[in-house]
Amino acid sequence: MKACLGRGLYGMVDLSSAKPAVTPRSLYQPLWAAGVTVLQLRMKDASAAAMLAVLDEILANKPAGTQVIVNDRLDVALAAGADGAHLGQDDLPLAAARRICAQHAKPGFALGISTHNEAQAQAAIAGGADYIALGPIFETGSKLNPDPVVGLDRLRHVCQLSPVPVIAIGGIAIERVPAVVAAGAHGVAIIAAVNQAPDVREAAQAVQRCFAQNR
Repeated sequence: MKACLGRGLYGMVDLSSAKPAVTPRSLYQPLWAAGVTVLQLRMKDASAAAMLAVLDEILANKPAGTQVIVNDRLDVALAAGADGAHLGQDDLPLAAARRICAQHAKPGFALGISTHNEAQAQAAIAGGADYIALGPIFETGSKLNPDPVVGLDRLRHVCQLSPVPVIAIGGIAIERVPAVVAAGAHGVAIIAAVNQAPDVREAAQAVQRCFAQNR
């Protein structure tokens, strides 16, 4: 792939439904302190201007060797000089995103695609996705209308066939991470169990240890 996606926790700076007391800094600082190397900014229904303001703050504080990915909004990612964009099945098609990136993206810009079954995963890989997210692996409360649960067996099957990193997402509690790692996931994207933990850094480190123990 163009950019090296770090193995382990795929950090989520999710401000979509966060309480007012949750600031971007209260999430990205402990995640980076825990050794997380990839963060995704997720601000569902936010304006481009609001996303850009938060993204500028995150990029200004970004440690060397880390990546910042923007959920849904390729335009915002390119405008801010982020390291990549993550697109859903109803977002800009991958082929169109690739054409835009060829003209406007910096070297190493990564495009990830959300997938919910084997067919979508295969299509994203064939279309040149740099990595794919697969889920929900378990039941999740982070979406109003979640897709059907994938489960560990199907995650394992996709990981075995995928030539690009697979990020498992959806309903992953800390105690479930070892099983997800054993299924072959390159990383896990976790919102509730990490972002809402009493100690975000400690929760993130627990996830990182699961990957370190299963190389």
